[in-house]
Amino acid sequence: MGGFRRSLAIAVIVFLAAFAGVYAGRSLTAPPPPPESEIHALLHDGLNLDAKQLVKLEILEKQFAIRKQALELEMRADNAKLAAAIENEHGYGPEVASAVDQSHIAMGQLQKETLEHIFSMRALLKPDQMVKFDAAVVKALTADQK
Repeated sequence: MGGFRRSLAIAVIVFLAAFAGVYAGRSLTAPPPPPESEIHALLHDGLNLDAKQLVKLEILEKQFAIRKQALELEMRADNAKLAAAIENEHGYGPEVASAVDQSHIAMGQLQKETLEHIFSMRALLKPDQMVKFDAAVVKALTADQK
């Protein structure tokens, strides 16, 4: 019976050590929040928006979320077409090149609509709020992505 307890104790220690290692690893290497999260956090927590601004912001965010989701679905479909082209050609042939070009259309559209969304949000702000917002946008666009 002593051998069983010893084995059980070792198993528990190993499990706890593994759990602690995973937790430490995730804590130390957690990716930074995406830049758009920082901008939205600033809008909601750092600019002291009034009630009217918050209502308008909520409407803009709901509209953009729908459009963003549609474009992300389109990009997933484009990726599936690219995967099929790669599987078919096994190299960078005309089908792969066409699929790559097609995928760039939705990506570019998402980037354009994201910028339009940013400028729509900015338009809700007062001049003193715009200064902080502009700085956050510049920081988000120039921050090192790791």
